[in-house]
Amino acid sequence: MSDHEATANGITARYSETDTERLLTFEADGKRAAIAQNVDGYAMLKVRPSADGDELERYYGFDMALDHAAELLGVSPHDLPVPDAAADMGM
Repeated sequence: MSDHEATANGITARYSETDTERLLTFEADGKRAAIAQNVDGYAMLKVRPSADGDELERYYGFDMALDHAAELLGVSPHDLPVPDAAADMGM
């Protein structure tokens, strides 16, 4: 496993970058959630139901975005694995 992927508690997390965004996506039992931030890494975090889904909410803090992502997956935020490459997301 690379620093861009992590799996724990039946949840898979993947970190990737596009031309405009940093993306952290989660999948568990067929449910998905995503956290996006601009590629420069200084804007608010956007929580979406999937990487290309509509924005549901914005947060300054990574912990709050993780809480919302966990809620979408129906799991505890403490169960979410975070790949090393995504550990610095948030303001």
